[in-house]
This record gives sequence, structure tokens and C-alpha cells, in this order.
Amino acid sequence: MKLMEFNQCTDEAATKVLQSCAHMPSWIRALVQQRPYTTVEQLYEQAKQQAGDWQWIEVEQALAQHPRIGQKQAAAVLSEEEQQFSANEQRDVQTSQHMEQALLQANQDYEQQFGHIFLIRAAGRTGEDILSELQRRLNNTVIQEQQEVIQQLAEIAVLRLQQGVIA
Repeated sequence: MKLMEFNQCTDEAATKVLQSCAHMPSWIRALVQQRPYTTVEQLYEQAKQQAGDWQWIEVEQALAQHPRIGQKQAAAVLSEEEQQFSANEQRDVQTSQHMEQALLQANQDYEQQFGHIFLIRAAGRTGEDILSELQRRLNNTVIQEQQEVIQQLAEIAVLRLQQGVIA
């Protein structure tokens, strides 16, 4: 979608576009209400700034929209666009059977410790990179991990926005 179309479409249509980036109602509402944007850069900057206000309760709900690293399906039903984003983001996560098993075990350890899926911006990272980061984050406190999850979700949302949701 072009920026001009985004600026002129209905609130409902704009909401649907932004949901493919992140299921964060407050973020979506703020970005929709701040239209029109004069440049895509202004929109991207606003998206980053609004993500800085995310609260854990909303982030926790958004986690259901993301598949586990190494899995193709999220717990919730995703739109075709969201499925494509997820597939593209995990494209470089080429895994051997050994790596798949290590990621599965680390994901289980993480979920047992923190009570939610491990979330990371997978784009540009290998399976080894992700496993290393997952293992590092297992040493976080709950508060530290919540901050990292928020940061990662914000990076994913802005990256998806930049990858053509609105150009």
C-alpha cells in the first residue's frame, strides 16, 4: 500500500494493514489517529516512538500471533500477509535435525521459565544466532526479559512496516 492510500483509507482498513505488523491495539490506534503522514519516514518514526509506550499486558496478548522459532504456525490463526512475514523472517533459520532439537528444548525451557513463547527478530539471524540468544536470555530476570521481548516485538513491527506494508 502506498502512503497516500494509507492516509486516505478508512480507519478500519488502516487498522487491518497495521495488524499485519503487530497485534498491538494501542499502537495501531495511535498510528491510525495520527494520519496523515507526510513521508513514510515520518510514519516509521512514529511507529518506533509509539512502540516505546507498549505495556506488558498488551505485548503478552500479541505473542499469540507469533509462531515459535523453528515452527511455521502460531497458536492463533494468522492472515496470509502475517504468515508470509513470518516465513520470510525465519528464512535464514536453516536448521539441521540437531539444531531443531536444540531449539525445541531451549524453547521449552524458556516457556517453562517465563510463561510465554520466546520472541526474537529472526530476520537476518541464523539458527545458531537464535539459539545462542535464547540461551543468553534464559539468564534474564522476568523484568529484563519483558523489556527484551518488547524491544524485539517493536523491531519486528517496524521491520514489517518497512518491508512493504506501507511504502
